[in-house]
Amino acid sequence: MTYQTIAVLHQDDITRVALNRPEVMNALNSRMRFEIAAALTALPPGTRCVVLTGTGRAFCSGQDLTDASAGMDVERILREEYEPMLKAITSAPVPVIAAVNGVAAGAGANLALATDIVIATESASFVQAFSRIGLIPDAGGTFIVPRAVGTARAKGMMFFAEPVSARQAADWGLIWEAVADAEFESRVAERAAMLAQGPTQSYLAIREAVLESASNGIEAQLAVEARLQARMAATADFAEGVGAFLQKRRPKFSGR
Repeated sequence: MTYQTIAVLHQDDITRVALNRPEVMNALNSRMRFEIAAALTALPPGTRCVVLTGTGRAFCSGQDLTDASAGMDVERILREEYEPMLKAITSAPVPVIAAVNGVAAGAGANLALATDIVIATESASFVQAFSRIGLIPDAGGTFIVPRAVGTARAKGMMFFAEPVSARQAADWGLIWEAVADAEFESRVAERAAMLAQGPTQSYLAIREAVLESASNGIEAQLAVEARLQARMAATADFAEGVGAFLQKRRPKFSGR
């Protein structure tokens, strides 16, 4: 399809999805939400990793408050537009990296945090900006953030709506890593290449196990691990991994 609000580039098993409304700091409107969901559910053949990033000086400034739909039925927008977009990310058939190149605010912050791995420039920041306009965090923020940083920090971020630097976010465990701006692009490319060459089914099972752990006790989670490990033991990549270990060589994973 032809995209109006994002740019999609596929190269070397990696699909790069760039939010492409730099004139409004990549604010999310109805069209962009639809296009992100569409891009993540119809990835080019051969994709083994997705990099989600922003164009220009921001990753995403959140909901576009000038969007004609913004002041209408908020519950409908969240259920019919935000939920499909987020589900497309959390159920993507390959790992998804958020390459946060600048500010990620409101729903834009939570869009990034919904991915598997978040890598940010040191100049980037994360802002749960919702209380500034009398709202609560949405787009999964009230689920993701407390589990990552604890309730005290989560409520502080949400009550005060103050920017949290990428370095602080990494120290808190909200994101994977903060990288010097000059090294950001090369670091993202390195990490994406590692995932694109890795055991894809293992990554997806890890995602599934971690998500289920949020509501499980230890016994239930042990059962999840046993079920998923049995599935992984039947993959071609497990056989390749064991063979490579025994032969003292690097594995060549196929993602199957």
